[in-house]
Amino acid sequence: MKFKASLITAAVAVAGTVSSSCYAETIKLAHIDPYSGPAAGLNSKNVAMLKFVVDLANRQSWAGTNNTFEVVGFDNKNSAQETLLQFKHATDQGINYVVQGLSSSVGLALIEAVNRHNERNPGKEVVYMTPVNQATEMTNEKCSFWFFRFDANVDMRSQALTSYLAKNKSIKKIYLINQNYATGQQVSSTVKAELKHKRPDIEIVGDDLHPMFQVKDFSPYVAKIKASGADAIITSNWSGDLTLLVKALKDSSVKTSLYTYNASATGIPTALAAAGIDNVKLITYWVANDDLNDSMNLIKPIKANTGHDFTAIPFFHMVRMLSQAIRDAKSNQPLAVARALENMRINSVNGEIHMRKSDHQLQQSLVIAEWTKTNGSDVKYDLENTGWGFKTVSKFDAYVSSLPTSCQMMRPS
Repeated sequence: MKFKASLITAAVAVAGTVSSSCYAETIKLAHIDPYSGPAAGLNSKNVAMLKFVVDLANRQSWAGTNNTFEVVGFDNKNSAQETLLQFKHATDQGINYVVQGLSSSVGLALIEAVNRHNERNPGKEVVYMTPVNQATEMTNEKCSFWFFRFDANVDMRSQALTSYLAKNKSIKKIYLINQNYATGQQVSSTVKAELKHKRPDIEIVGDDLHPMFQVKDFSPYVAKIKASGADAIITSNWSGDLTLLVKALKDSSVKTSLYTYNASATGIPTALAAAGIDNVKLITYWVANDDLNDSMNLIKPIKANTGHDFTAIPFFHMVRMLSQAIRDAKSNQPLAVARALENMRINSVNGEIHMRKSDHQLQQSLVIAEWTKTNGSDVKYDLENTGWGFKTVSKFDAYVSSLPTSCQMMRPS
């Protein structure tokens, strides 16, 4: 069954008027992410998004009238070791569905833990879903039947971004600055490889990998950027590492164009507005100003109920598709649900999305969006009450951004 975007948004619009009813079963989602520490602020928005969509799913009986969802939070302090401990706590409570998203390095450790658990506990398997982790290997060499990604991986984003950059003949020098972990390392290597193929004349004048959440002052990095004569900066930084980079760019009066992977995340729009930086672009899957009619039907209730801007549609996609898999499987047992999720297609806010069976990587369109002042017409929606929002300047259909996979998936017999 396919869900049209208009049907989805109609359901959202009336969600507040639908009364709750009694359900026979509660499906718990263990949300294992940093509820404390440097990334806790970003996670608070993700928690709000997840709980809002879960509440909507329950009110609208997305998974059928016999099933309702409940989010159970587990604080992993953004540590792989703590994640494994919290995963054990979740499985000890009989929870079969795990959600984790902040840190691909943590996610890679969790994939291995889930695989081990499922091998040792047939009939009590766990499905692991990530709304936002981007490390490519998670759906390539580290792929798992029990793992599903609802975000575009970093290579898909880098492929689209470098195709866009290649068309800009004024760009001759690029500076890369990324966090030193799975995603940052992958952005660095993929961007360099793609540009060498698409625009061999572009010079990489800097390629910094810095410790995650340990740099308190980015001015030394910005000094290097300034001295390099770069025409563009590319960064996949997120949370405090991106806000501090933006602050350092402002303090050093560096106006170099900034191409980002996470500029719509919590706190970044406020930092951009405060810095007066207007030459920022974002590679992502959707921005609110793309479709003002359907988008506003989602944005208004979420903003009213959570106080947060609706930017992370992978949470919506995850719960929507999980619910449909439960309905299609006529079961909430992990093995049946995982099989139902494979190859699923639905229509959503950003067009048709497809959970590819070969690697469990969601296929969807991608966009390049520009940081722009709201104008009351094509940029009506701002972020974090700044008066600024993102407007799409280039779109890549799903078949364009789709990439081959090296996944050799072992499926249960």
